[in-house]
Amino acid sequence: MIEKYYRRIIDGIPAAVIVADKNLKAVFANAKFKELFPSAARRGRIGRLFCCAEDSDLCGLSGCSRDCTLREAFEDCFYSGSETQRRIMMKVNTDGGTSDVSFSLNVKPLGDGLYMGVIDDAYELEISRELASAKNIQQRLLPAGNWAAGHSYSYMYIPCRGIGGDLPDVYSIGDSAFGVIADVSGKGISAGMLSAFVKAAYDKTEYSPAQAIRSLCLKFNELNLDETNYVTVAAVRIDKDSITYSTAGHNVPILFKTAGGITRITLNSPPVSNWFENPMYFEDTLGYSRGDILVLLTDGVTESRNARGEMFGAERAIKTLSVSRSADEFIKALQRNLKQFCGGKFNDDITAIAFDL
Repeated sequence: MIEKYYRRIIDGIPAAVIVADKNLKAVFANAKFKELFPSAARRGRIGRLFCCAEDSDLCGLSGCSRDCTLREAFEDCFYSGSETQRRIMMKVNTDGGTSDVSFSLNVKPLGDGLYMGVIDDAYELEISRELASAKNIQQRLLPAGNWAAGHSYSYMYIPCRGIGGDLPDVYSIGDSAFGVIADVSGKGISAGMLSAFVKAAYDKTEYSPAQAIRSLCLKFNELNLDETNYVTVAAVRIDKDSITYSTAGHNVPILFKTAGGITRITLNSPPVSNWFENPMYFEDTLGYSRGDILVLLTDGVTESRNARGEMFGAERAIKTLSVSRSADEFIKALQRNLKQFCGGKFNDDITAIAFDL
């Protein structure tokens, strides 16, 4: 009876607790631990309960065990007979794949050959895992292929934090390819949630880019967000011999490379927001020839700054495009040039889509 109440008490504390013996076999894990590490195993080697992304079935026997800080934390406590603290960094298996986690682990001897591991920052670890899951979900929102309605395309998406507020999307309706690039206000988790809304609310059955943006604006207004929240959008439809485009507050030009040079396409229009009662969105059409390249960018590209505070600017993007022979070559060169210019550190999300026409 007393043991049952003790178990209830331990299950009720916010810290994650695991108890193991000298053979590194777990004999108990409380409810919080099971919530953080939802392994199918309830007993056995600690690697299995921690959902170790390595060969957890061979925990203590496989080669990875020699460098395992988790194993070392328990072994140090075994041999010293005193409390041991370690910062653990490991990969764990989750429903969404593999994610990196880190946490502080205190291992204490209990007597009778048992040792208790306590994760005091379980709440922070839970948030970290939720962020990793959200990042994995956001990755699934990205375009899956590199062809749409007979046109090859390439894209770049680099969030400045784990979760970004940019959204590149490519799809097709019949013989037409569509490209959409959106940039929501803010950064991090709130921006990621808003970009997921854009992904779900953008009407992929609408043939007109301008009408699709207007429909998005109407749905955005239903959220009743404050005026600090908005979305800029650039959308294109690529038909057999023409491009139809529309923008919403997207001040970064659409770049169009032809045999005659590069055209900067701009179209003034308000962002998707609740700033205006009845905003109007327009579209225009231009022709293209085989071998041309169409590029959509977010301002994270043009406004990226180096250590001296200089912006990358549209001109550097245009110069990169001028020497690129294909959409894929442009995206790879743009990413390389941005990293060299900024030293690999970005203060905003970086997104671009390029189409071979």
